[in-house]
Amino acid sequence: MKTLDELLRDAEVAHGHLCAGQVLGVRLAMLGLELLGIGDPRGKDRKRLITFVEIDRCATDAVAVVTGCRLGKRALKFRDWGKVAATFVDLESGRAVRVSAKESSKALARQMHPELQNKDQQQMLAYREMSNADLFRIQWVKVALPPEDLPGYKGERIVCQQCGEGINFQREVRREGQLLCRACAGEPYYKELAEGEPSSQ
Repeated sequence: MKTLDELLRDAEVAHGHLCAGQVLGVRLAMLGLELLGIGDPRGKDRKRLITFVEIDRCATDAVAVVTGCRLGKRALKFRDWGKVAATFVDLESGRAVRVSAKESSKALARQMHPELQNKDQQQMLAYREMSNADLFRIQWVKVALPPEDLPGYKGERIVCQQCGEGINFQREVRREGQLLCRACAGEPYYKELAEGEPSSQ
Protein backbone atom coordinates (compact mmCIF):
# COMPACT_ATOMS: atom_id res chain seq x y z
CA MET A 1 0.00 0.00 0.00
CA LYS A 2 1.23 3.49 -0.80
CA THR A 3 1.78 6.05 1.94
CA LEU A 4 -0.83 8.65 2.91
CA ASP A 5 1.11 11.39 1.10
CA GLU A 6 1.43 9.30 -2.07
CA LEU A 7 -2.27 8.47 -2.06
CA LEU A 8 -3.19 12.11 -1.43
CA ARG A 9 -1.14 13.10 -4.50
CA ASP A 10 -2.93 10.44 -6.56
CA ALA A 11 -6.31 11.63 -5.25
CA GLU A 12 -5.49 15.25 -6.05
CA VAL A 13 -4.64 14.34 -9.64
CA ALA A 14 -7.79 12.22 -10.07
CA HIS A 15 -10.12 14.74 -8.43
CA GLY A 16 -8.56 17.97 -9.73
CA HIS A 17 -7.69 19.50 -6.36
CA LEU A 18 -6.86 18.51 -2.80
CA CYS A 19 -9.47 19.27 -0.17
CA ALA A 20 -10.58 18.06 3.25
CA GLY A 21 -12.94 15.56 1.62
CA GLN A 22 -10.04 14.01 -0.26
CA VAL A 23 -8.01 13.63 2.94
CA LEU A 24 -11.02 12.09 4.70
CA GLY A 25 -11.72 9.72 1.80
CA VAL A 26 -8.12 8.54 1.51
CA ARG A 27 -7.87 7.86 5.25
CA LEU A 28 -11.30 6.19 5.32
CA ALA A 29 -10.34 3.82 2.49
CA MET A 30 -6.91 3.09 3.94
CA LEU A 31 -8.55 2.11 7.23
CA GLY A 32 -11.16 -0.10 5.55
CA LEU A 33 -8.50 -1.97 3.59
CA GLU A 34 -6.29 -2.33 6.65
CA LEU A 35 -9.15 -3.79 8.69
CA LEU A 36 -9.83 -6.38 5.98
CA GLY A 37 -6.15 -7.17 5.49
CA ILE A 38 -6.17 -6.07 1.85
CA GLY A 39 -2.72 -4.67 1.15
CA ASP A 40 -2.58 -4.50 -2.66
CA PRO A 41 -6.02 -3.43 -3.92
CA ARG A 42 -4.73 -2.42 -7.35
CA GLY A 43 -2.53 -5.50 -7.78
CA LYS A 44 -2.84 -9.03 -6.43
CA ASP A 45 -5.93 -8.19 -4.32
CA ARG A 46 -7.81 -6.29 -7.06
CA LYS A 47 -10.52 -8.94 -7.52
CA ARG A 48 -11.16 -9.37 -3.79
CA LEU A 49 -12.87 -6.05 -3.13
CA ILE A 50 -16.24 -4.42 -3.68
CA THR A 51 -16.80 -1.00 -2.14
CA PHE A 52 -20.12 0.71 -1.43
CA VAL A 53 -19.94 4.51 -1.15
CA GLU A 54 -22.76 6.59 0.34
CA ILE A 55 -22.15 10.09 -1.03
CA ASP A 56 -21.35 11.66 -4.38
CA ARG A 57 -18.77 14.12 -3.10
CA CYS A 58 -15.00 14.52 -2.93
CA ALA A 59 -14.41 11.66 -0.51
CA THR A 60 -15.83 9.16 -2.99
CA ASP A 61 -13.23 10.02 -5.62
CA ALA A 62 -10.53 9.45 -3.01
CA VAL A 63 -12.02 6.09 -2.01
CA ALA A 64 -11.97 5.00 -5.67
CA VAL A 65 -8.33 6.05 -6.02
CA VAL A 66 -7.20 4.12 -2.94
CA THR A 67 -9.24 0.96 -3.57
CA GLY A 68 -9.01 0.83 -7.36
CA CYS A 69 -12.76 0.11 -7.37
CA ARG A 70 -14.63 1.63 -10.31
CA LEU A 71 -18.28 1.76 -11.39
CA GLY A 72 -17.33 0.44 -14.82
CA LYS A 73 -15.67 -2.59 -13.24
CA ARG A 74 -18.79 -3.18 -11.12
CA ALA A 75 -16.60 -3.03 -8.01
CA LEU A 76 -17.79 0.41 -6.85
CA LYS A 77 -21.43 0.61 -5.78
CA PHE A 78 -23.18 3.92 -5.05
CA ARG A 79 -25.91 4.34 -2.48
CA ASP A 80 -27.26 7.90 -2.40
CA TRP A 81 -27.51 8.29 1.37
CA GLY A 82 -25.63 11.59 1.72
CA LYS A 83 -23.18 10.16 4.26
CA VAL A 84 -19.39 10.27 4.27
CA ALA A 85 -19.15 6.52 4.64
CA ALA A 86 -18.08 3.45 2.73
CA THR A 87 -18.46 -0.28 3.19
CA PHE A 88 -15.61 -2.52 2.07
CA VAL A 89 -16.48 -6.12 1.19
CA ASP A 90 -13.80 -8.81 0.93
CA LEU A 91 -15.17 -11.30 -1.61
CA GLU A 92 -12.58 -13.88 -0.59
CA SER A 93 -13.44 -14.06 3.11
CA GLY A 94 -16.99 -12.68 3.01
CA ARG A 95 -16.10 -10.15 5.72
CA ALA A 96 -17.30 -6.54 5.39
CA VAL A 97 -16.60 -3.36 7.33
CA ARG A 98 -18.38 0.00 7.18
CA VAL A 99 -16.31 3.07 8.01
CA SER A 100 -18.08 6.40 8.52
CA ALA A 101 -16.76 9.86 9.32
CA LYS A 102 -17.61 11.15 12.78
CA GLU A 103 -19.44 14.47 12.78
CA SER A 104 -17.45 15.43 15.88
CA SER A 105 -14.25 15.53 13.80
CA LYS A 106 -15.19 19.00 12.46
CA ALA A 107 -15.29 20.53 15.93
CA LEU A 108 -12.11 18.68 16.87
CA ALA A 109 -10.39 20.16 13.79
CA ARG A 110 -11.30 23.67 15.04
CA GLN A 111 -9.87 22.87 18.47
CA MET A 112 -6.69 21.39 17.02
CA HIS A 113 -5.94 24.34 14.72
CA PRO A 114 -7.55 27.57 16.00
CA GLU A 115 -4.67 29.49 14.39
CA LEU A 116 -6.17 28.74 10.97
CA GLN A 117 -9.20 30.87 10.13
CA ASN A 118 -10.27 28.85 7.09
CA LYS A 119 -12.28 25.78 8.16
CA ASP A 120 -11.20 23.84 5.06
CA GLN A 121 -7.55 24.42 5.95
CA GLN A 122 -8.26 23.42 9.56
CA GLN A 123 -9.90 20.20 8.42
CA MET A 124 -7.28 19.35 5.78
CA LEU A 125 -4.52 19.57 8.37
CA ALA A 126 -6.40 18.01 11.28
CA TYR A 127 -7.74 15.09 9.21
CA ARG A 128 -4.12 14.15 8.46
CA GLU A 129 -3.24 14.22 12.17
CA MET A 130 -6.29 12.78 13.97
CA SER A 131 -6.35 9.22 15.19
CA ASN A 132 -8.65 6.79 13.40
CA ALA A 133 -10.70 6.61 16.62
CA ASP A 134 -11.30 10.39 16.57
CA LEU A 135 -12.06 10.47 12.87
CA PHE A 136 -14.11 7.35 12.15
CA ARG A 137 -16.78 4.98 13.38
CA ILE A 138 -16.16 1.33 12.48
CA GLN A 139 -18.94 -1.24 12.07
CA TRP A 140 -18.44 -4.86 11.09
CA VAL A 141 -21.40 -5.66 8.83
CA LYS A 142 -22.82 -8.32 6.51
CA VAL A 143 -23.56 -7.40 2.90
CA ALA A 144 -25.73 -9.64 0.73
CA LEU A 145 -24.32 -9.69 -2.78
CA PRO A 146 -26.46 -11.59 -5.28
CA PRO A 147 -24.58 -13.03 -8.29
CA GLU A 148 -25.95 -10.34 -10.63
CA ASP A 149 -24.18 -7.65 -8.58
CA LEU A 150 -20.73 -9.23 -8.83
CA PRO A 151 -18.04 -8.18 -11.31
CA GLY A 152 -17.91 -10.48 -14.32
CA TYR A 153 -21.56 -11.57 -14.08
CA LYS A 154 -22.86 -12.72 -17.44
CA GLY A 155 -26.62 -12.79 -17.39
CA GLU A 156 -29.45 -12.70 -19.84
CA ARG A 157 -30.12 -9.33 -21.46
CA ILE A 158 -33.79 -8.37 -21.43
CA VAL A 159 -35.37 -5.91 -23.87
CA CYS A 160 -37.96 -3.52 -22.43
CA GLN A 161 -41.30 -4.34 -24.02
CA GLN A 162 -42.27 -0.67 -24.07
CA CYS A 163 -39.22 1.38 -25.16
CA GLY A 164 -37.11 -1.39 -26.70
CA GLU A 165 -33.95 -0.56 -24.74
CA GLY A 166 -31.77 -3.38 -23.39
CA ILE A 167 -31.61 -4.09 -19.65
CA ASN A 168 -28.68 -5.87 -17.98
CA PHE A 169 -28.10 -7.51 -14.60
CA GLN A 170 -31.73 -8.39 -13.82
CA ARG A 171 -32.73 -4.76 -13.36
CA GLU A 172 -36.00 -5.23 -15.27
CA VAL A 173 -39.39 -4.82 -13.60
CA ARG A 174 -42.43 -7.00 -14.25
CA ARG A 175 -45.61 -4.89 -14.44
CA GLU A 176 -48.97 -6.13 -15.64
CA GLY A 177 -47.42 -9.09 -17.43
CA GLN A 178 -44.74 -7.03 -19.21
CA LEU A 179 -40.98 -6.86 -18.68
CA LEU A 180 -40.08 -3.18 -18.46
CA CYS A 181 -37.10 -0.98 -17.73
CA ARG A 182 -37.42 1.09 -14.56
CA ALA A 183 -38.26 4.26 -16.49
CA CYS A 184 -41.15 2.64 -18.36
CA ALA A 185 -42.30 1.00 -15.12
CA GLY A 186 -42.81 4.48 -13.62
CA GLU A 187 -39.45 5.07 -11.93
CA PRO A 188 -37.71 7.54 -14.29
CA TYR A 189 -35.14 10.04 -13.06
CA TYR A 190 -35.71 12.10 -16.21
CA LYS A 191 -38.69 13.57 -18.09
CA GLU A 192 -38.78 13.02 -21.80
CA LEU A 193 -39.42 16.25 -23.67
CA ALA A 194 -41.97 16.56 -26.44
CA GLU A 195 -40.55 17.32 -29.86
CA GLY A 196 -39.89 21.05 -30.12
CA GLU A 197 -40.06 21.58 -26.34
CA PRO A 198 -37.06 23.63 -25.14
CA SER A 199 -34.59 21.64 -23.05
CA SER A 200 -34.04 24.46 -20.52
CA GLN A 201 -37.40 23.91 -18.80
